[in-house]
Formats: sequence, C-alpha cells, structure tokens
Amino acid sequence: MQNALIVIDVQESFRQRPNWAVTSDPDVAQKVARLVDHARAAGDLVVWVLHHEPGTGNVFDPALGYCTYIEGLEPEAGEPELAKTSHNAFTTTNLHQILTQRGVGLVRISGIRTEQCCETTARVASDLGFDVEFVIDATATHPIPHWQGDYDRPVEEILADPLTLQTADVIARTEYALAGRFATIVTVDEVTAR
Repeated sequence: MQNALIVIDVQESFRQRPNWAVTSDPDVAQKVARLVDHARAAGDLVVWVLHHEPGTGNVFDPALGYCTYIEGLEPEAGEPELAKTSHNAFTTTNLHQILTQRGVGLVRISGIRTEQCCETTARVASDLGFDVEFVIDATATHPIPHWQGDYDRPVEEILADPLTLQTADVIARTEYALAGRFATIVTVDEVTAR
C-alpha cells in the first residue's frame, strides 16, 4: 500500500492577511517541510494543493501573485500540483484519481487551515475509503469570530471578543471531531520517527 502526504494551502496568500499575526503556528511551513522530506525518503507520494479564487481580487486570486508556496516548500519534478476552488482538495481537482492510480491507501493531511480545508479534506478522504492520518501540528489556523459576529473586524477586536473561538480551541475541536471517526491524529515527530 502506497502512502501519500497531502500539503494543503501552505501558501503566501495567508501571510498577506492581518490575521496571520495571530496564526496558531507561523512556522507551520517548517513542520510541513519535515514531513515532505520524510515522505520523499520513504518513497511516498507528495501532493501539493493551492487554493485559488480567480477573479475575486483577494489574496487567493492567482492574478495577484500570492498563490505560491511559503518559502522553504518546493515541489519536485513528478509531484502532482493541484489548484482547488473548494474547501476540500477533492471536489474541484483530480486528487481522487491521482491517489487511486498510484495505489494509495493512506493519506496524511497537513496544511492551512486546520478546521477548514484540512479537516474537510480528511473527512472526504475517509468517506472515499482512504485511511487518514491528520498531522495536527503540521496544520495551522486562526481565531474564529462567533458566527453571529462581524468577520471583518480588526484582529484585536476579534481576539478581545469572549465569543471568539481561540486557536487552541479550534485545534482541539478538530482533534475531537476527527479522531475515531475520520482520522488518526498524529504529530510530525510520530510520523518522522517511523
């Protein structure tokens, strides 16, 4: 059985937003790079995914030039690179076909944002029959304002709001939601020690 590491949205777009200052892990790219090195050494497939929102004029619009990998991450020849326009990495790409053609049985999930594109991809992968390892410390996220609040407030106001879900709570919620249902929660150290 082949393994695959999926690197989701570890892109400059996020670093252009004000909330990058309060991301759960500004060094997430370094942890993902460790996983990439380990995957390559083990002969595992590495799949690169970037989020695109063409024509929007925001930081995810490829025309602005921010839809590039964070420094320190670079695909090698032959490693699939996909551009998605949905939250999960499957719906608007041929990821499922790539994984199936390569005989992948287990996928490892890493990237940005923990509870959004990463978790959604993990759930879809599980539903498609893949074994899933969610590398929790190789994901990053931001505080989430209350669903009835204003998402466009300054970061300081969002942080000060007692209804805001802080990053540690977002990450813990993802662990609870995925573990035993959709994925096995693992760490970079656990993966690279194998």
